[in-house]
Amino acid sequence: MNQFLTSQEQKIALALARKTIEDALETESKTSAPKLPEIFAEKRGVFVTLHKHGELRGCIGLIEPIKTLGKAIEEMALSSAFDDYRFSPVTKKEWSEIKIEISVLTVPEKIDNPNKIILGKHGVIIKSGLRSGVFLPQVAEETGWNLEEFMDELCTQKAGLSKNAWRDDSAEIYIFEAQILKE
Repeated sequence: MNQFLTSQEQKIALALARKTIEDALETESKTSAPKLPEIFAEKRGVFVTLHKHGELRGCIGLIEPIKTLGKAIEEMALSSAFDDYRFSPVTKKEWSEIKIEISVLTVPEKIDNPNKIILGKHGVIIKSGLRSGVFLPQVAEETGWNLEEFMDELCTQKAGLSKNAWRDDSAEIYIFEAQILKE
């Protein structure tokens, strides 16, 4: 199940996300609904990230593989365009300036030692009590943080924990990989 998408499947995934948002914006879609290959019926974790002129414009995802890849792409595309509380909803006027990025995730694996994390390869989830946070693998590359900075920021920025919470034995740490698809 942790197989990656072929180049053709990647194009279909990006077209599906774009078509879903275009339909919601009621634009004159440039694409028709793609026929989905078998892999889109597999349950996968997915994040859809929107960029405008290289700046983040929305990002929402599902870490756990609870929906089929096709349905997850559609729902996360809509959520990142219209429901990311950090941004106003995407408008029809700006839509042509938006680029889509999809991260298709492998199933998260619990680890017992943070030194198993390979920055740039692994995304990381931290869970402690009712709080949790996640960084996608590309965050390490974008920020240039070392492992300690990465984990400290994950705890404080994303999980609302103290920066050293990842060192606590009660915290659970999971890693996953992501195939990044970009327009």
